[in-house]
Amino acid sequence: MNSRSAERIDESSAYPWYDSKWLTRYTQAVDIVRRVKPGAEAECVAAFAPLRTDRRFEATRLERPFDDATVAEIKTTVASFHPTALEFHEAKMHGRFIVHDHPYFTALQERMEPLISEAVGEEVESLYNFVSLYTAKGVCGIHMDSPQSKWTFDYCVDQSGPWPLYLSQVVDWPEGEDPWVEGWQEQIKRSPDVRFTSHTLEPGQAVLFSGSSQWHYRDPMPASDRPAFCNLLFLHFIPKGTAGLLYFKNWAERFGIPELATVE
Repeated sequence: MNSRSAERIDESSAYPWYDSKWLTRYTQAVDIVRRVKPGAEAECVAAFAPLRTDRRFEATRLERPFDDATVAEIKTTVASFHPTALEFHEAKMHGRFIVHDHPYFTALQERMEPLISEAVGEEVESLYNFVSLYTAKGVCGIHMDSPQSKWTFDYCVDQSGPWPLYLSQVVDWPEGEDPWVEGWQEQIKRSPDVRFTSHTLEPGQAVLFSGSSQWHYRDPMPASDRPAFCNLLFLHFIPKGTAGLLYFKNWAERFGIPELATVE
């Protein structure tokens, strides 16, 4: 499985948060369809409906998703990472090192598909996974993921101390909202229309949420009297059969609208 994780922040994104480029491309595509083939807009928008999340969905806390043997295997695998396997491109922004799509976790993720399908109420398939090794500089600014992370299984492998994850209720994609002024992050956190819930995991616990339809963030990691860290395993799932919708280069052929090839 190739790493197809959230892209880094791109100045060409119309939205100011990490991993917003997909939404930029989607809204650009809808604008193109509206302009060149307006009669197809409703059909085009409806095709992406499986990637949206039912607003009745609520994040699910999983107290013990793995048995003791699997927990031990997870910890042993993470401890075995060689420094050369670590990705450093998010060290400055998020204070973390990453390992994508390790064979052990890819196999584990595939075994999790029935459990995740039952929990979210639709059949899912695995897309990608990564282990996130947060340092004392760990932070995760408020954002939504792309639909590559419609369903996110966030598992705490180990940590130096509690570090809350804040999740909003399911909301509509913020497409077309403008302008995104300075301080937009705090505006969302304080908005009476967005309700956040704190989820503090202990090692061995997990939370399942909709990464692409729930705002989420972590404040800077609390100070600790010992080296602060938090090792998390993220397994990302999508509705079964929807992978072709995720990649914008497929859209021109998928919808029979050549102009969609200009999406970039």
